[in-house]
Amino acid sequence: MSKKETTNDIENDQIDSPQNETVEVEEQVVEEQTAEERLQAELKQEKDKYLRLFAEFENYKRRTSKERIELFSTASEDVMKTLLPILDDFERALTHIEEDKEAEELRKGVLLIYQKLVKTLEQKGLTAVKVEKGDAFNADDHEAVTQIPAPSDDLKGKIIDVIEKGYKLGEKVIRFPKVVIGQ
Repeated sequence: MSKKETTNDIENDQIDSPQNETVEVEEQVVEEQTAEERLQAELKQEKDKYLRLFAEFENYKRRTSKERIELFSTASEDVMKTLLPILDDFERALTHIEEDKEAEELRKGVLLIYQKLVKTLEQKGLTAVKVEKGDAFNADDHEAVTQIPAPSDDLKGKIIDVIEKGYKLGEKVIRFPKVVIGQ
């Protein structure tokens, strides 16, 4: 090999070297960018999972607290339904005792017990559904027991008599009022 060929080889090597380094640096930059993009995508995906899980947990908390409140408000529904016939019996007894003048002291005692029972039940959320004779019949709010011929034309389709009171526990009707309507 001559000196000139060796010098050309060295120059070629020197010329090739910076180009090789540039290509390698560019490859490293591309690799770093793809690694960074991959990490950004993974971070975004994990963030999305976290936000979905958090939202799901918040919905769960809201739903369970709503169910708990609903349970507390209607937990005594069975007990109230069981006490309603007793309340009706008290009202019938008071009506019957009022006719008997000899049982005035008994009437006062029964009235006191009845008022105490009603007051206690009202404190627990029980309220009577207000229905009066002459009100318009509504199948969503009343239970029709029977229909009888209306004594006058203005009572057709209206309530003629209330057989049994209706009651609500909170906002929920636990017993619809039983009524007689005019035909």
